[in-house]
Amino acid sequence: MKRIDAHQHFWQLAARAGAWPPPELAPIYRDFAPDQLASLLKQHGVAATVLVQSMPDEADTRFMLDLADRHEFIAAVVGWVDLKSSAAPARIAALAAHPKLRGLRPMLQDLDDDGWIDDAALAPAVDAMLRHGLRLDALVLPRHLAPLLAFARRHPALPIVIDHIAKPAMGGAPDAQWMRDMERLAAEPQLACKLSGMVTEAGPGWTVERLMPYAHHVLQVFGPERVMWGSDWPVVRLAGDYTAWLEASEVLLAHLPPAQREAVFGLNAMRFYGMEQGAA
Repeated sequence: MKRIDAHQHFWQLAARAGAWPPPELAPIYRDFAPDQLASLLKQHGVAATVLVQSMPDEADTRFMLDLADRHEFIAAVVGWVDLKSSAAPARIAALAAHPKLRGLRPMLQDLDDDGWIDDAALAPAVDAMLRHGLRLDALVLPRHLAPLLAFARRHPALPIVIDHIAKPAMGGAPDAQWMRDMERLAAEPQLACKLSGMVTEAGPGWTVERLMPYAHHVLQVFGPERVMWGSDWPVVRLAGDYTAWLEASEVLLAHLPPAQREAVFGLNAMRFYGMEQGAA
């Protein structure tokens, strides 16, 4: 099985000027660099990763692209551009000149306007993304799913992936509204979903049994061909570690036939991000 980690981060605290993470998140309040992840990837047979932005700042994107130049296992980068700026098309073109830039991610969960994504003003940026073959990562909470659906229907040619299964509350059984909203989004053929971030949302003391109904709903509505596994390293350290989440994921996917497990653990990310020629 060729495994791809579809969602991970690197950062340097000195470059973040008080941005997230705050000091009280002690397990992740430190620098995280490629050399720290490389041993975990080797240990678990992960061939390549998708490096995702963690600041709404083009400097962070350039930092990631520089790392991608120096570390072969970083096969794709998802960066950030101010998509509503009049300069967005030019900025997208400039960043897309780098061959490993494969997507952009507005940090919707941090914006005051829950409907920010449902805005025709995004059209020039989306057109530029399409011209340069980019995808959109949707960092959303459940309250953003209806606006995201409207955006997806307005731009049916734009590939979109929902990060972290949209971060539903995971204290008990899945919320019915989240289930309906995810099913409606899954009906749009350009939508995919990342099986990631779940242990962080479930919190310390999480169990596979608690995660199971959420994972199964995502797999049911999107189908195993549009779900991709990601570690969300190093954020996963808030509630576990790389190994524990990977082992839990193997249990969550154990009911699938081998070909579908292989798709979720790697092939879907390769296809979605256009990594066929770039993954190690």
